[in-house]
Amino acid sequence: MRIKDAFEILRPINCLMGSLTIIIGLLNTKIGIPFEQLVINLIFGVITYFFLAGSGMVINDIYDIEIDKINRPTRPIPRGAISLRQAKLLYTLYFLTGISLSIINSIIFNLGMLNIMIAILFGFIGWIYAKWGKKSGFLGNVIVSISFSIGMLYGAILNNSVIPNYIYFFFLTSFSLLLSREIIKGCEDIEGDKTEGVRTLAIRLGIKKSTYFSITFSWTAIIFFILPVITPIINPLLFLIFMIFGLTVVFYAIIIMLKKTLEQRDFKKISLLLKIGAFLGLIAFIFASL
Repeated sequence: MRIKDAFEILRPINCLMGSLTIIIGLLNTKIGIPFEQLVINLIFGVITYFFLAGSGMVINDIYDIEIDKINRPTRPIPRGAISLRQAKLLYTLYFLTGISLSIINSIIFNLGMLNIMIAILFGFIGWIYAKWGKKSGFLGNVIVSISFSIGMLYGAILNNSVIPNYIYFFFLTSFSLLLSREIIKGCEDIEGDKTEGVRTLAIRLGIKKSTYFSITFSWTAIIFFILPVITPIINPLLFLIFMIFGLTVVFYAIIIMLKKTLEQRDFKKISLLLKIGAFLGLIAFIFASL
């Protein structure tokens, strides 16, 4: 096994994208925090997230080995660059590295146990998703949405034992919008999911009802996206400006979802719009801290 392969199986781009949530949580609770502490928390927080998210990628590839031999044969395990035994060792190494970094961070600043508990939960739900969540459909959607968004709570708790309300609103915005998108992806991939035995909402309830669920969660995201404006965020003006762009994109996605008949190309477009909306939301959250 080469170092390159051990790094590739982490899917570093995905892990780095997710680590933005740590930065959001930290920067939006930076008032009164010494600069040196903020920098150390940023370094430890991002690396902790990176390894815990990476461990989730590895365990997912372990459980998906047979499917990946067909659908993604170029990944490290199916192409033979990493054996199943080596992958299990890497999973353990990455998971323990993430937890250890969280413990060290807690010791340095006497943070207590809450950040460690969140880190353990984050790592644990990655395994839950790989073993049971993916096939379950909606439960898997919920787990994916929590996994990405939980970094905001983790980052905030590194700076302050009491998480401000607007951080919860940020978390619920991200969670709701990602959940909306995961449901839409289930509608888009319904034929393939039937073959794989994945019980998505689209398969259980039908595409029309699933779309209504997606619309509901999109509206929930919009509500929680607006609420931080009435809280003491650091820069409400910049947040408001960038929030408008995100809201516009999500509103457009909802309008498309309200069409009487939706085809696969519509679901692809909706999924892309919700992804863009989520990204613009993250940008707005960052600007709220400037």
